[in-house]
Amino acid sequence: MSNACLVTGVAGFIGSHLAERLVCEGYRVVGVDCFTDYYPRHVKEANLSWLRGQEGFHFRELDLCTADLESLLAEEGIEAIFHQAAQAGVRSSWGREFVTYTRNNVLATQRLLEAARAHGVRRFVYASSSSVYGDCPDLPARESALPQPISPYGVTKLAAEHLCRLYHASFGVPTVSLRYFTVYGPRQRPDMAFHRFIRALLRGDVLPIYGDGEQTRDFTYVADVVEANLLAMQCDLGGVVFNIGGGSRVSLNEVVELLGKITGRPVRLDRSRPQHGDVRHTWADTSLARRLLGYAPRWNLEAGLRAEVEWLKGMEQ
Repeated sequence: MSNACLVTGVAGFIGSHLAERLVCEGYRVVGVDCFTDYYPRHVKEANLSWLRGQEGFHFRELDLCTADLESLLAEEGIEAIFHQAAQAGVRSSWGREFVTYTRNNVLATQRLLEAARAHGVRRFVYASSSSVYGDCPDLPARESALPQPISPYGVTKLAAEHLCRLYHASFGVPTVSLRYFTVYGPRQRPDMAFHRFIRALLRGDVLPIYGDGEQTRDFTYVADVVEANLLAMQCDLGGVVFNIGGGSRVSLNEVVELLGKITGRPVRLDRSRPQHGDVRHTWADTSLARRLLGYAPRWNLEAGLRAEVEWLKGMEQ
């Protein structure tokens, strides 16, 4: 395989980590981002600070819904696409904002798949989400379970996943979809729970908790997600879906207790009602990814949280 890769959403949390790993592995990386205003641009620019100084990295600011993507792939000689770009946020996807989610999560994916089909890429890795499962009745969730998302965000991620399968079945585009389970670590988005919890602890503020805190998540450290992407690029499968979990399924109450221990700060909680679209429990069965990709998460929750705490301490200074 050629060493030319496209990473969409490269200025984001996962995209920037993935691009850095690819550059360090000797790949030539073209990064694309349109800097949507879901959170401040300067945060995303900071994510790119190391990459912008690397010879193996080329940045293009463009919108996947309007850009000439086929020309982009041809000009850059792209052979592998890592489609990380998406409009994030479960709670924001209701009401009038839904049009933004359909545009950036569904239309953008369809246009990129069309360009990949015309150009003839060797691998298309799509960043899907555990949100496609909704409140899965049988845990741990397996890829064979019926997806029943309970948020508009989850609906759009599932729709894009179906498009990947469709373009593989109809045109042979070699797609692999990775269903991420609650990714955390340095550069985590400001709206995500761990980021908000840690920042509140460092500032001596109360921690916002939706519901009783007994909801559980399968937390996955960002480096393990990056490793899953590289394994997906190297596999010979197409039209397949894999769960990517971290093997650290705990309740939010347990996370808060652990963060109090790591930071050495007193924990004060501000509880409010559960939010629409938030599932009660997630838990990934990763046996298929282990068997076919060789995926095995390496980071435990405490080590990963310590890394995120240290990063946010640096941001607070």
